[in-house]
Amino acid sequence: MSPSLPTQQIAAGVCVAPQLSPEAMAEAARAGFRSVVNNRPDFEGGPDQPTNAQIEAAARAAGLEYRYLPVSGAYQSPEDAAAMVRLLAELPRPLLMFCRSGARSARLYQLSLEA
Repeated sequence: MSPSLPTQQIAAGVCVAPQLSPEAMAEAARAGFRSVVNNRPDFEGGPDQPTNAQIEAAARAAGLEYRYLPVSGAYQSPEDAAAMVRLLAELPRPLLMFCRSGARSARLYQLSLEA
């Protein structure tokens, strides 16, 4: 949606991205996103990784809906997929999901389609 946001569209109204900064939330809003889902656990990447609280505050300040659904990079459970199904039903689109690389968010989205 935005040439400067590193997003990849995986479905109509759904994109994934690698780790985003709090500053990227205003850019996501300007790019037309209405919701953001953070799939990366806090401190997974060490102390320099922005926290959920920092990103949430920036997302809300930018007028975005925001949800935190941290999932393991190695395994996304049926419960994780069911939680994503609920988020997909409640959040306005376009939706931006992110994790370390974007791959985990894409897998979680795919699992939610099968749940």
